Amino acid sequence: MQQGGDTLDSKKIVIIDDEPDILYTIKEICLLGGWQPILAADGKQGYKLSEIHKPDLVIVDYHMPGWDGITTVRKIRELDGAVSILVLTVDERQEIAEKFMIAGATDFAIKPIKAPDLISRMKVNLEITEIQRKRIKNKQQIMVDKGISTATLNIIHRFLKKHHEPLTIDEITAGVGLAYQTVHRYLQYLVGEGRVMVIPEYGKIGRPKNKYKLR
Repeated sequence: MQQGGDTLDSKKIVIIDDEPDILYTIKEICLLGGWQPILAADGKQGYKLSEIHKPDLVIVDYHMPGWDGITTVRKIRELDGAVSILVLTVDERQEIAEKFMIAGATDFAIKPIKAPDLISRMKVNLEITEIQRKRIKNKQQIMVDKGISTATLNIIHRFLKKHHEPLTIDEITAGVGLAYQTVHRYLQYLVGEGRVMVIPEYGKIGRPKNKYKLR
């Protein structure tokens, strides 16, 4: 499989997808962002390339022959506890996101791919990898619970701290640059920990809309 050329200071991104068109598209997005793409057509190849190249980000498709996305995520997470793993999926169900995050996924990008959205998502996840690696180097905790990383939790917590007014999940998602499913998972964790309160906002019609605010 074709790989991007080496650049001394560029971040390495392993892209795992069985669709050649998707691989090509994300490769071009990586090159546009100044990153080095490393391409894999299936989960096993992606795992081997991740072991060799020690990437700064791994992008994994959900539906693939052989190892599916969840298996691939779990194997790569066992290999590298710090690297961000971004899952590509057309399935937006929260229960699917939960399974991926328990397996070790960091975030999600919904197909069809839009270059500006994906570049933004990749930048956030590259930042998370950098934070996680620094924490490992300093022997600090990188996971506070299954599927909950300290780096991502801190990004969401810092954003909420900057805003005194309650915010919806959509507003938080737009502000932190992470997927709705990721933000939902972390907010539920913070609510369970008693660090965030849920404030229902009642409109004239329909169900109340939940907003979230630090306690």
